[in-house]
Amino acid sequence: MHVQDSHWSSASALAAGGATMSAAGNGRGDGPRTTPLRVDAQRNLEHVLRAAREVFGELGYGAPMEDVARRARVGVGTVYRRFPSKDVLVRRIAEEETSRLTDQARAALGQEDEPWSALSRFLRTSVASGAGRLLPPQVLRVSVGEDGSGGPRVPQQRTQPGSTELRLVPEQPVAVASVPAVAAEDDAGASALLEVVGQLVERARAAGELRADVSVSDVLLVIATAAPSLPDAAQQAAASARLLDILLEGLRSRPA
Repeated sequence: MHVQDSHWSSASALAAGGATMSAAGNGRGDGPRTTPLRVDAQRNLEHVLRAAREVFGELGYGAPMEDVARRARVGVGTVYRRFPSKDVLVRRIAEEETSRLTDQARAALGQEDEPWSALSRFLRTSVASGAGRLLPPQVLRVSVGEDGSGGPRVPQQRTQPGSTELRLVPEQPVAVASVPAVAAEDDAGASALLEVVGQLVERARAAGELRADVSVSDVLLVIATAAPSLPDAAQQAAASARLLDILLEGLRSRPA
């Protein structure tokens, strides 16, 4: 997984009203528009977003905007007209992928009665979608201590009864005035994902089907690592399925 924290750090310097994300259909983005996008502009936006998911998924968030423009078959100026900086585009993609994972977790939680089936369904769906390659840093930076100590780390889940809270903590202290309005949305999206995945983990553990030492962090790491980026789509699908089978066996509890 290639996640560049620098894009989130620099994005925090953007003014909340000056350089927001593209508002194409979901209210997140360039800011509110008074008129609908022209057909060709909407098509270009869709191409850019699709290309960005592919490029960042393959090369990480460090990939240049020129690569995104080339994959979208538009000029780089077109990309910057829709997204005033690379940071804004990175946020948009990461938010959408976090939301996608959350929806997949909720679907598994609501449609599968068996705890292990729900967890494994979520993992298979998420890995197949490739969303794990685009997890944002705040999903992988959580503290379990009451004092928030310990610095950046992957999500951990308390194993003591009645203590399953997950709290997001920043990489380093920042002044309130320097945090743009969008940062709260980022944390809200990450928190929603952690909460629902935590429910899947707790159910499977309570049913005795998940190893007692498996945490939310382990589940997210499975999603992030079981979707290798390979040039051949068929090979990628086969490799992901094989790797996930192995990882699921490692997560499942065994009779004593």
